Amino acid sequence: MKLPVIKHLTSFIEENDQDYVLETIETLEALTEVPSLKDEELDVIGELISNMYGAIEVNKMIKEGTPKKEALNNFMKRVLGSIDQ
Repeated sequence: MKLPVIKHLTSFIEENDQDYVLETIETLEALTEVPSLKDEELDVIGELISNMYGAIEVNKMIKEGTPKKEALNNFMKRVLGSIDQ
């Protein structure tokens, strides 16, 4: 996951609506079923999907009252913490 991408997507959600991101996730998930995709292409799609889910999670924290910067930092700490385990 890349924090700058999540930050940008979070701003997009704030300016528009998270439904756009959810529909994009559904589209990308459907694309992963194409049998001719290479592993590298699947990795890129997976990274995009992860970043979009991250942005949705950060947006949820912001809606619950967490300041944007703090929500981004808390989310990344949680992700890094789960990787370390």
